[in-house]
Amino acid sequence: MRLALFDLDNTLLAGDSDHAWGEFLCQRGLVDTETYRARNDAFYQDYLAGELDVEAYQNFCQELLGRSEMAQLQQWHAEFMRDHIEPIVLAKGEALVRQHHQAGDRVVIITATNRFITGPIAKRLGVYTLLATECEMQDGRYTGRLTDVPCFQEGKVTRIERWLRENDQSLDDSYFYSDSRNDLPLLERVSHPVAVDPDPTLRDIAQQRGWDIISLR
Repeated sequence: MRLALFDLDNTLLAGDSDHAWGEFLCQRGLVDTETYRARNDAFYQDYLAGELDVEAYQNFCQELLGRSEMAQLQQWHAEFMRDHIEPIVLAKGEALVRQHHQAGDRVVIITATNRFITGPIAKRLGVYTLLATECEMQDGRYTGRLTDVPCFQEGKVTRIERWLRENDQSLDDSYFYSDSRNDLPLLERVSHPVAVDPDPTLRDIAQQRGWDIISLR
């Protein structure tokens, strides 16, 4: 079965769900707004520049998970989906996912954003295979700590290669859709790399290498 891999943020969504979660927390007064927003914005700028310290960022954004009850987190997430995610779901992205499903391809979302945030989003998009940065759990609740290899930059390659072995799949004739320079390691591994509304660095590289460039906006 041919694989169609999709990045999530700024690819299938017209925005970044990780950063949007931080904004949701600030708007609801669930964190110290001024301090949290400043750090959240700084981490996002590092991400855009390809310089994110992913472990430091995950320690920052998962801390709230570790001190909150699961029922409360689920309620917050439902509100987050309604107010912040639904408005940025891209209809053309949904159509492209459906196109790959109809072609008989195995559709996978592979994202640096953690599973707490992205699990419900992937289901909303009709994608049931998700590789994401993982949140450690203990006794049925989050610890607030990162676990496993972060699904970011080279980590995406590590995670997909493990998944391929475990599921007897390969990257033969595979697609990967992404907007970000951070995804170059995986874009270089697939048969059909596709730059989706790419950042300037990725756009330049895609043009130099003759990769497809599309817009879902």
